[in-house]
Amino acid sequence: MTAAVPHSVGLNRPARALPPLACDSHMHIFDTRFAASPHWKRQPPDAPVAAYRQLQQRLGTQRTVVVTPSTYGTDNACTLDALDQLGDGARGVAVVAQGVGDAELDRLAARRVRGLRVNFVTPQSWGETTPQMLTTLARKVARQPGWHIQVFMHPEQLVALETVLAALPVPLVVDHLGRIAPAEGPAAEAYGVLRRLLDGGNTWVKLSGAYMRSTAPTYADTLPLAQALVRAVPERLVWGSDWPHTTEAPGTVNDADLVDLLRAWAGSDAVMERILVDNPTRLYGF
Repeated sequence: MTAAVPHSVGLNRPARALPPLACDSHMHIFDTRFAASPHWKRQPPDAPVAAYRQLQQRLGTQRTVVVTPSTYGTDNACTLDALDQLGDGARGVAVVAQGVGDAELDRLAARRVRGLRVNFVTPQSWGETTPQMLTTLARKVARQPGWHIQVFMHPEQLVALETVLAALPVPLVVDHLGRIAPAEGPAAEAYGVLRRLLDGGNTWVKLSGAYMRSTAPTYADTLPLAQALVRAVPERLVWGSDWPHTTEAPGTVNDADLVDLLRAWAGSDAVMERILVDNPTRLYGF
């Protein structure tokens, strides 16, 4: 048993210990020292680095990827501060406007940022996210060695933008299982798109956010979808806790149970190690 962790229900640890250098490849830091963007109308949680370190101790992860949340608009100061605190075991994914210059991207790269997130789902400080913005940013990212573009999209947007996504000149990382409904699973039209993108060899998927579309206890309805992805491309999957779980009602997400769910998706220790250690090492340059 362990001490309670902010924004994480329960006291249990994962049923089996994680491998050394296991990476949580998707989480957010919210720190009251940094002001939210004027466009963001909800009160952000208090989820600083010190609280996240407690989660690392509970889960047994040693590496992490800090993703700038929409809360801060295009201000990456909170994420950069978190990277400074977390040290070399952390990498960042930033949010920028499409007019961003190379000098700013160079500055972010020097602080261990390794990609840009383009969000089509939640409110953004610039207004509506467009396909043109995505392609413009991808061209700029292509000048940064080892960088990728990460997209958060609805399944119908994956379908509509398949051609655009397939043509991006940099690795593409798709958030949160593509937000595909577990009830549809591998039969979903968006899953077919995702498979074609994955088969192209340049796309990765984050096995995260199981709760976003699940309607089953312990998110068991996600098994067919996630297991199909594991069978298809175990070499281009990463896992993320999505702590502090801002899309969910407070007091509803147990992160240790999410790790156990990943084990059910992965099916073996070897695949677990691939998803938690080998793949993030390649994608984020650890």
